[in-house]
Amino acid sequence: MLRNPDLSAQALAGFSRSMARLLEAGVEVRKSLLTSGRQSGDRRLAPTVDQLRTDISGGHSLADALKARQPLFPDLFCALVSVGEQTGHLPEVFDSLAKYYDDRILLQRQFRSAAAWPIIQFIAAIGIIGLLIFILGILPPAGRDGKPFDVTGLGLAGTSGALTWIGGWAAIGTAGFLFWKYSRNSFSGQQMLDPWLLQLPVLGSCLQAFAIARFAWCFALTQKAGMSIRPSLDCSLEAAGNGAFLAAGPGIWRHVSGGETLTDAFAQSGLFTTEFLQIVATAEESGTVPEQLDRLSLMFHDEAQRSMQRLTKVLSGLVWFLTAGLIVYFIFRIAMIYVGILNDAIGMSG
Repeated sequence: MLRNPDLSAQALAGFSRSMARLLEAGVEVRKSLLTSGRQSGDRRLAPTVDQLRTDISGGHSLADALKARQPLFPDLFCALVSVGEQTGHLPEVFDSLAKYYDDRILLQRQFRSAAAWPIIQFIAAIGIIGLLIFILGILPPAGRDGKPFDVTGLGLAGTSGALTWIGGWAAIGTAGFLFWKYSRNSFSGQQMLDPWLLQLPVLGSCLQAFAIARFAWCFALTQKAGMSIRPSLDCSLEAAGNGAFLAAGPGIWRHVSGGETLTDAFAQSGLFTTEFLQIVATAEESGTVPEQLDRLSLMFHDEAQRSMQRLTKVLSGLVWFLTAGLIVYFIFRIAMIYVGILNDAIGMSG
């Protein structure tokens, strides 16, 4: 559950880029695999490449050899390689896959970079409060009850209180991390979480833009390569990288196979924007769906980039607000404790 069942985006990007260059130069596929596999930082790829070369020597196609090694190679990767072999555009397909995974890596880095500093500050605030709980717990009690200062209001004081405070936040963070990994690495988890995430302000529009951009890119690529409509849709919904889009696949195909247009089938899913649907409708009338979707993928990718910038600002603001709220709360708690001490002293002197 913790480790992705497939190869990392970095490994797939490097492998695809190397394969594209070698195949474009006319190097035989088995030699290309050997060279590309050795350049990867993922230890699982090198022995897998040896198995791929053995299968190809035995008469299997590269696509079949890759499928036999799933889930190490994602469905999207295998499907597009199959299209490349069937159409004779394998170097171009590997080049497109390299760009696809490079884009994913870049987006992940941008998000992590924007969110890193606020999260560090939040963790630092938790640690400082834990230290405060420890220090106040070892000071002589100042109240009438003879108990140590309870700065949290949760009955935490001293060494045990500080450990409980820090351990509690660590447990919350670990639980959130495990839930997120489960939701990303399992189809059921994606189906459960992604439709809900799409409904959230700012985050939902960002995820939708990225999913539509990837869907449009893959659908255009597979249609230009001559793939039939059903596997093209399945492959494109897989490329969207969103559980809500994957879950909508059977419904979309049911409408298409029933004679409805792509526009109507997409509209029934409720996942595509009005702008996207209008452009697809025009493209269907003019017979230029692959070309228009290729253009749409770039347009929605730009929109997704802008949405990502808005999202990082909002998330950074939320973390800042949570950190500030935590600090203000404890300042208020400490102030009230000392007000109580002063009131007790005044009462005793009176």
